[in-house]
Amino acid sequence: MTVVVFLSSLLGFMTLGMPIAFALLLTGSVLMWYLDFWDVQLLAQNLQAGADSFPLLAVPFFILAGELMNAGGISRRIIAMAQAYFGHKRGGLGYVAIAASVLLASMSGSALADTAALATLLLPMMRERGYPLSSSSGLVAAGGIIAPIIPPSMPFVIYGVVTGTSISQLFLAGMVPGLIMGMGLIVAWTLIARRIDEPKQEKASGAVRRRVLVDGAAALMLPVIIVGGLRGGLFTPTEAAVVAAVYALAVSTLLYRELTWAGLVEVLTRASRTTASVMFLCAAATVSAYMITLAQLPDEIAAMLGPLAQDPKLLMVAIMLLMIAVGMVLDLTPTILILGPVLAPIAIKAGIDPVYFGVMFVLIGSIGLITPPVGTVLNVVGGIGRLRMETLVRGVMPFFLVYLVIVGLLIAVPSIITVPLAWLR
Repeated sequence: MTVVVFLSSLLGFMTLGMPIAFALLLTGSVLMWYLDFWDVQLLAQNLQAGADSFPLLAVPFFILAGELMNAGGISRRIIAMAQAYFGHKRGGLGYVAIAASVLLASMSGSALADTAALATLLLPMMRERGYPLSSSSGLVAAGGIIAPIIPPSMPFVIYGVVTGTSISQLFLAGMVPGLIMGMGLIVAWTLIARRIDEPKQEKASGAVRRRVLVDGAAALMLPVIIVGGLRGGLFTPTEAAVVAAVYALAVSTLLYRELTWAGLVEVLTRASRTTASVMFLCAAATVSAYMITLAQLPDEIAAMLGPLAQDPKLLMVAIMLLMIAVGMVLDLTPTILILGPVLAPIAIKAGIDPVYFGVMFVLIGSIGLITPPVGTVLNVVGGIGRLRMETLVRGVMPFFLVYLVIVGLLIAVPSIITVPLAWLR
């Protein structure tokens, strides 16, 4: 009965058009009233405790790092490097988009920031060369969701906080799946590029390649510093976020000198607004998470799953289907905040490695960013490229299917994630 109260309250508030943060806050209040545990002071304490978390300090700094990279010329140089090395191939701008997606993902950890940078710079070029609008926009959107998987990842930080999973290990475990996603996009785009008729592009000379490589070397050092620091134990994920923001600021202002004082104020304003919405969402979700734990909701759901809990792979398939359905109507952060505290204990009881489950949870949730009707990343691409949703959905579908195959592979062979993680540990 508690499950019914929770779901009916949450879905009811969302149906009324209420912002998700307020829907979560009121759902927690409804559960508190239903359990005859009403206490306004406890409600306020949990709301405050939800934002008063040291690991969550990584969120504003990763958001700031992404904004600084886009405003300070770092993202543009990454794309220029990819174009110099892959732009001459048939469908070359598609390969540029994939390479830039992977490189940007290793720096910002924000799907929206990376997608905005890619769409702004590459979509006009793809349109000019005669690329199909649906396929090119679909590829940019699909590439953007690699960001939550390759470290540093803001969703991994949030998942680690709400479930108690090691954020450092989530970062390290996401490297291989993120690269596999990039390779999957290459395979899909290679098949699509055969139908693209574009003028042959000249291969960049060695001098041009060396120039863009030297120009972007400072940008390429950021993922090396972050992953190396985490692997060597030099800093925590929270400290890594600070390092990323400070490094991006220093490179943008002192080396590239593209970020002015006026631009910095605008960057700080955008980052502050995004941070405020995310942190309030985390605070409101803490109220629901506290009541979910108090109501023993995970135990009720585990009892409902019954036989599935005896087979970890079958349980993962069921969770995958649930996550895909939820991802169609919820953004990634609310999905983590709502379902993370519920499903993670069930997975652990079924004998699933908590870090492996966390990576899969965020991966499947990220796919929801390119599925309608919500599809946040699709909306970003559509807004920048001025494209209709039907065009975007048609273009992203081949890449969506590739991602589903990758998810199936990772469920069938968990060692693809766990073995490299054991080595990186």
